[in-house]
Amino acid sequence: MKALWHKVGQAGLGLCAALATTGALAVNDLPGGPAVRQVNMHPPVTRIADEQQFLHNMMLWICGVIFVVVFSVMFYSIIKHRKSKGAKPANFHESVKVEIAWTVVPFLIVIGMALPATKAVVAMKDTTNADLTIKATGYQWKWGYDYLKGEGEGISFVSTLDATHREASDAGKPVGDDYLLKVDNPLVVPVDKKIRIVTTANDVIHAWMVPAFGVKQDAIPGFVRDTWFRAEKVGDYYGQCAELCGKEHAYMPIHVKVVSQEDYAKWVEAKKKEIAARADDPNKVWQLDELVARGEKVYAANCAACHKADGTGAGPIKPLAGSPVVLSDDKSKQIEIVLHGSAGGAMPPWKQLSDTELAAVITYTKNAWSNKTGQIVQPAEIVAARK
Repeated sequence: MKALWHKVGQAGLGLCAALATTGALAVNDLPGGPAVRQVNMHPPVTRIADEQQFLHNMMLWICGVIFVVVFSVMFYSIIKHRKSKGAKPANFHESVKVEIAWTVVPFLIVIGMALPATKAVVAMKDTTNADLTIKATGYQWKWGYDYLKGEGEGISFVSTLDATHREASDAGKPVGDDYLLKVDNPLVVPVDKKIRIVTTANDVIHAWMVPAFGVKQDAIPGFVRDTWFRAEKVGDYYGQCAELCGKEHAYMPIHVKVVSQEDYAKWVEAKKKEIAARADDPNKVWQLDELVARGEKVYAANCAACHKADGTGAGPIKPLAGSPVVLSDDKSKQIEIVLHGSAGGAMPPWKQLSDTELAAVITYTKNAWSNKTGQIVQPAEIVAARK
């Protein structure tokens, strides 16, 4: 039955797409993401998404049939029984049979629509018995991922729009089929495993949405919400923040890479080695040029999106070039802001970065652009500030 509804829905919408599409286009369909002149939902890769498409097509055709029947009868009556043709109005008061019919038939239609919809909604909310639990935290404007339970527990990273796509957008020159959907660190999950996504936010309301999974869950500051998916196909799947969250809302993509269990185990092993490699000895004393070089990379990956590459900031984002806080001999204020955030969430906390990375990026800001202070922040100072 579901297959029939899918075929009927695809046929109708496919006809519309064929009529709308003319000429060659500069971009191609993105597997796992949007298609050129797309008029239907994304191809589903989870049972929930498949159920949603079935419901969508079923409701569409039921409502369409009701519309045609009701308006056909109405217009037939208006034309056939108009006064100019000498029609005489009927003189009756009530009909028990008619009243029963127009009460029972709509009731049965509503029940027929509500039962499968309720079943799907209940299934969407069942996040129990997950194989993997991941926290997705929305920031302005990036996603933070923490693997809380299951294989890969302890892995944590930030996913940000790829820098080349940012540059292409600033230049007004779109590039690639995945324009504004490419990230530096995609979320990686195994195929055929139940993945629970716990959502929250650091600043304003965001929404974690991947259409191919049939998933959209708000991420609200101070609240914890959850959703889940079980991807049945290996591949790359794309989404975006679906809640208007500020001036760079369009630059907050989601990229989920679904891999085989074997490849996932290899990714977890490599990621943990990468994390261990980044966990430098916090007691090591660094030279200024070493910290500045490393801090420049950390800044480009995590800070430049808001504060800009030249440190001038924009709008409510305060500049770092010439900033009194950055230039001050009292390093504790800047360390506190970077660790815990400020301005009501406009500046997010960066506790997830290592002590050395934080020391490096602060040192970089104190010595980049016109801020030639010569000051150094050592990892040991970050360790002390965390306590």
